[in-house]
Amino acid sequence: MADDTQGADPRRPADYVDRGGSAPAEAVSPALGFVGWLRWGWRQLTSMRTALVLLLILAIAAIPGSLFPQRMADPNGVTQWKTDNPDLFPILDALQLFDVYLSVWFSAIYLLLFLSLIGCVLPRVKHHLKALRTQPPRTPVRLQRLADSAAVTHDVAASPAQAAERSVELAQGQLRKLGYRVHRYDGRGQWSVSAERGYARETGNLMFHLALLGILVTVAAGGGYAYTGQRVMTEGETFVNTLLDYSSMNKGRFVGEGSLAPYAMTLDKFDVTYEPFGEAGSGQAGNFEAHVTLKEPDGSSRQESVRVNHPLSVDGDRVYLLGNGYAPTITVRNAADDVVFTGPVPFLPQDANMTSLGVLKITDGMPEQLGMVGFFYPTQVQRQDGAYASLYGDLINPVLTLDVYEGDLGIDDGTPRSVYVLDTTEMTKLTGRDTDGESIELAPGETTELPHGLGTITFDDTSPEGATDLSQSVKRFASLQIHHDASAVWVLVFSVLAVAGLLLALFVPRRRMWVKAQEEDGRMRVEYAGLARGDDPTLAGAVQSLLDAHTREMAAAGILATQADDDSATTPTLSSQASRK
Repeated sequence: MADDTQGADPRRPADYVDRGGSAPAEAVSPALGFVGWLRWGWRQLTSMRTALVLLLILAIAAIPGSLFPQRMADPNGVTQWKTDNPDLFPILDALQLFDVYLSVWFSAIYLLLFLSLIGCVLPRVKHHLKALRTQPPRTPVRLQRLADSAAVTHDVAASPAQAAERSVELAQGQLRKLGYRVHRYDGRGQWSVSAERGYARETGNLMFHLALLGILVTVAAGGGYAYTGQRVMTEGETFVNTLLDYSSMNKGRFVGEGSLAPYAMTLDKFDVTYEPFGEAGSGQAGNFEAHVTLKEPDGSSRQESVRVNHPLSVDGDRVYLLGNGYAPTITVRNAADDVVFTGPVPFLPQDANMTSLGVLKITDGMPEQLGMVGFFYPTQVQRQDGAYASLYGDLINPVLTLDVYEGDLGIDDGTPRSVYVLDTTEMTKLTGRDTDGESIELAPGETTELPHGLGTITFDDTSPEGATDLSQSVKRFASLQIHHDASAVWVLVFSVLAVAGLLLALFVPRRRMWVKAQEEDGRMRVEYAGLARGDDPTLAGAVQSLLDAHTREMAAAGILATQADDDSATTPTLSSQASRK
């Protein structure tokens, strides 16, 4: 009986159940199922809140990349970190903290952010395109209920109905000139125009997110075709842009030998100027400039230079000057007076006065492999404790000191070894501290005996014959970085679009305006109203400006009555005006 009554009650749905005085049953959510959970997860992933959280997490995840040396950019730094922290290194390496940008966890965050932005932005683009084709909404019946509204009653020269229609036409043209999309809604003795503008705000918002998505895609795709390599070149040395000629190389997965631009570069001279003694900043280097000769595949060549913060552009590559130093030319002969090594050896600067550390490795021609570790002092002085130091960065009193080691260099087991580090674990020290022999000390042009009758070593003087100064007695080297990334231009383009979109989203107001006119007691009543989407402190002023401009246009068009036409005409007065924000 109760069921029949409930079913017959038109105010209740057919499945309504009246439990009377019993306690209401606890609401039970329906089972989602596998597809339902997938749909729920996709909605959570593609929400704007999730995208912002993932963007923040991505920024936090990039922090270890600046705290720890990365194999892709500083392989020697990773090797040194391993040497300094042998116990902690395996743990951090297992966490991929030395390959942050190639790690599984960083790639997962990157991919989730990419998917989140796609799922978030594309539906909004569809909705926005639909909204752009939609007419402005109908004029509300009671405009005075809106917070920013005004109404004025005018005496008119013609019939109030004709004046009302004409006034709305003028308002329509005025709003169109102000950049509004307008549409007329007339009928039932009323004439009105509905106007809307500010869609550029949502356009800018979408532009920002699409540009951010473009940056992610460009960086991900461009990284596969980008490469960064380092090359240490001494004066007179030529570098050919091939994978085998780099000192170290980090390349994308799609970079092959044929991907590199074919050119050769010769370091002709490296110029450095130092502040002279007695002046402010004495000893400080003022200018670094590497003079190079570029050779193209067609045989043509040109002279160029590379300076700090002034990279050289070559066939899409950017050549940067990273560092410089001295490269003493050393010649080693064995006991039979055969040359087993000759050439410049880069010594890495350790302080501002160019006290430099270098390593020399001799693999063949000796009874056992030899290794030498030493210091080069451009202007050698002796401190009070007896140790040597460099007083000035330029060549005034150059001295080279070396300690000799004999044994296994550790390069025959296939393990990569840095040319700037000597592993003395399996070697015997022959000269220097804790040995019977003194360290080798040489000036340019001098030769001395190696310990145990192994041969001789010469510090070659490379200055031109007949030169009286030491400015060219030692060659210099330049550390160059060659970087290629064709996506950099697109990243810049998307970055500019993102900034432009953000400016639009922040500074373009989204608002609607209405003007309605009708006859009232033989006069014409005109109502104005505005409505903003979000906070718009200028909306009240915009409504008042529209009222004033529209009144002037109606007066100029002869719609309003004047004293000459009707002595009873009154000056338009504001009949009602809501409080302003």
